[in-house]
Amino acid sequence: MPVALLLCIVLVVLSTLIHYELLRGMSAWISRVSWPARSRVIGVILGAFLAHAIEILLYALAIHFVGRSLGLGSLGSSDSYSFTTALYFSAETYTSLGYGDVLPSGSLRLISGVEALNGLLLIGWTASFTYLAMERFWRDASDGPVEGG
Repeated sequence: MPVALLLCIVLVVLSTLIHYELLRGMSAWISRVSWPARSRVIGVILGAFLAHAIEILLYALAIHFVGRSLGLGSLGSSDSYSFTTALYFSAETYTSLGYGDVLPSGSLRLISGVEALNGLLLIGWTASFTYLAMERFWRDASDGPVEGG
């Protein structure tokens, strides 16, 4: 359990740094490009999607490593436990979708719980960032205050 706890801390810190850097980079990019607002919105959404995909991949690598290399848990039956299963489980957990068709055991239960909470926080952060970016796009497009959304 100490290994899983340490890994959880590392994963939260790394995913937060990844998210921060990508959102910061997108924010700088938004102010430099002269694309139409719709195109910039698509850029923000794709950039946010990329950030979340990298973070899901990070958790999937950790889950696969802990289960396969350290033997501290598994996802379902050991014969069907592949990296693609870990990636699917990570995406399902990060987004709090929770189909329940793949169940963690051992230390992977702690890691998956932390991933769900971390995903919730980072998705909320993305929603806030997207709202602020859209508000800026609308203000720039109208050259005045936005009324009524």
